Amino acid sequence: MFTDASEGQGKGPILQNDYQAFVSTRGQAPSASFGDVLLAGLAPDGGLYMPQAWPQLSAADGPGLMTQSYADAARAILTAFARGSFTEEEIAADVAAAYADFDHPEIAPLSEIGPDLYLLELFHGPTLAFKDIALQVLGRMFSRALAKRGGKATVVAATSGDTGSAAIAALGGLPNITVFVLHPKGRVSDVQRLQMTTSAHANVHNIALEGTFDDCQAIVKALFAETDFANAVGLTAVNSINFARIAAQCVYYFTATARLGRAATFVVPTGNFGDVFAGEAAMRMGLPVERLIVATNDNDIMFRVLTDGVYEPGTVRPSLSPSMDIQVASNFERALFEASNRDADWTRKSMEHLSRDRRLVLPEIVRERLKERYGADRCDDEETLATIRKTHEEAGRIVDPHTAVALHAAYKMNRKSGAPVVVLSTAHPAKFPDAVARAIGAPPPVPDRLKSLFSGVERVATLPNNKDLVRAFIESKL
Repeated sequence: MFTDASEGQGKGPILQNDYQAFVSTRGQAPSASFGDVLLAGLAPDGGLYMPQAWPQLSAADGPGLMTQSYADAARAILTAFARGSFTEEEIAADVAAAYADFDHPEIAPLSEIGPDLYLLELFHGPTLAFKDIALQVLGRMFSRALAKRGGKATVVAATSGDTGSAAIAALGGLPNITVFVLHPKGRVSDVQRLQMTTSAHANVHNIALEGTFDDCQAIVKALFAETDFANAVGLTAVNSINFARIAAQCVYYFTATARLGRAATFVVPTGNFGDVFAGEAAMRMGLPVERLIVATNDNDIMFRVLTDGVYEPGTVRPSLSPSMDIQVASNFERALFEASNRDADWTRKSMEHLSRDRRLVLPEIVRERLKERYGADRCDDEETLATIRKTHEEAGRIVDPHTAVALHAAYKMNRKSGAPVVVLSTAHPAKFPDAVARAIGAPPPVPDRLKSLFSGVERVATLPNNKDLVRAFIESKL
């Protein structure tokens, strides 16, 4: 166990019957194709799907990829993962359609706000949050896969604020798909809630759960564990537990590095760990990255585990950055799988131990391997407001509270390495007008996409934190 981390990574994709193979982090599920992974979401053994080996950029491919447009880079990367499930032409068509409605031609532009300090703007999609970048592609590939295979799918998504609206924007109105979105009641911003609950699509159903995001996520995982039910309704997930999300999100690490022309440190506001793990995925595909910095709010489980080596969920505390109000970061399992040199037996036992005891002490070698890639910082609400204010005064930019959490970490960094610092700006500030107004004295300008939101009619069911009642609601709507 835990031999050299470079062993077993492979030099390219493992193909089985001419498809890119995927395996579960818990090692007790058969290998699957990208199409299988896309439609399943979670592996049947409760683990998360990972490529059996990471596709590698060769010396010849690297420079070519690094000079392409965002759409070209997305096509190249998704083709590497989806080989055998989708043709290059199908991927090209879905990528083109996915990004046709973005507000910026570069999709994820870089904006310099200080010497070698950049914002990577990921909020130019339909719902003004970074989730659009992956979900607009995933939704189209999802629909295409269903059309090829026939049948219907039931998508159940837990959201801390942005995944739900992005999933609805991507899947609302599509045939053969019914969408159920669970959000923690009273723990998302008004704009985030309305982006979900005012959807008029008949195939979309919203649930306001009386609990936290972790409660929502636990119910989704419990529904997947009820295999008879899951199979009967064609249950699948579009949260970042779906590897297709990771595949699509790693693209902007490549394009940002290409525009800079050198390796950067990426600072990522972190909740469920999917966005920052996409950075590790890019590194494992061959992208030079100086370091990944995990930025958390008061719900600082990732700061604590990366600092002390103890993974111990606490009580979720509401904050000004609600999309990060998470204490169980599902995608961290993927990082642990890699840091243990893909020891599926250890990963499975560790996740079972965590579920049972609510505490996991990481072996020293796993801690060291995580620290080779990741740093961490945390930020409370007062520091978040101060950072929004500082950025507005010094750079003339208005940022949302999640971006501010990452900027707080960036401002504190030791910059002696000389590497550029890229902060992932994950949401438009207009999605969090109250927090912005507290910081700078006035709310941000309202973009056209949001102007009609407050006149919409909400459709939402409020349910207690009870898996059986959620299941009954789903069955009643199907």
